[in-house]
Amino acid sequence: MITTVIFDMDDTLYDEVEYCKSGFRAVAEFIENPAKTPSAEHIFNAFWAQFTAGNRAKVFNTALEQLGINCDKDFIIEMVKVYRNHEPQITLPEDSRDVLEQLSKKYKLALLTDGFLPAQQLKVQALKIEKYFECIVYTEQLGREFWKPSPVGFEKIIKNLNVKSQTVVYVADNAKKDFIAPNKLGFFSIQLTRPGRIHTAPPPAPDGKPNHVINKIIKLPELLEKL
Repeated sequence: MITTVIFDMDDTLYDEVEYCKSGFRAVAEFIENPAKTPSAEHIFNAFWAQFTAGNRAKVFNTALEQLGINCDKDFIIEMVKVYRNHEPQITLPEDSRDVLEQLSKKYKLALLTDGFLPAQQLKVQALKIEKYFECIVYTEQLGREFWKPSPVGFEKIIKNLNVKSQTVVYVADNAKKDFIAPNKLGFFSIQLTRPGRIHTAPPPAPDGKPNHVINKIIKLPELLEKL
């Protein structure tokens, strides 16, 4: 019998690409200087072109070079800080909100999320989802070595909620890292493949393969009933 559902956040409860857009806009506004640089919208478009072209590692460097804006290492660090610490302009999709409302009446809900702490906390605040979860684990608080695929965050949740691993379901998006630990712990694992998700790599090994795959979060309650 399922008693507990643990959710990932990015690209599971909302489209992470919306956070990326929000962050790039914040950085573009930070850089904009009417006397010396292109408009914030022009800078944002340059960032977005790099991101959508697949450049995920050096968006700022490449875009600013193309725009003729000088930047050194310290300036890149400042831009990264702005990106990670900005107040994100994101909202919880209606289908996600409806599912969380429904499931919170029947199951214990928890959230486990990787990522830099201020950014992840600000996302939770912007999405207004804290009220749905009995336990939230930011793996950054445990130590970066405990980001997924480490089992430590999951173990903390089942201890805090006092539940057995065989009664837990984990719902996430990234098959490259999300399901390795839950599978080893004996959870049921469900991959949610949102159409606009960022991470599409397959599982690195058979033990990282999810038990079930759904393409819409609204399908989750029915699947949980079957489990």
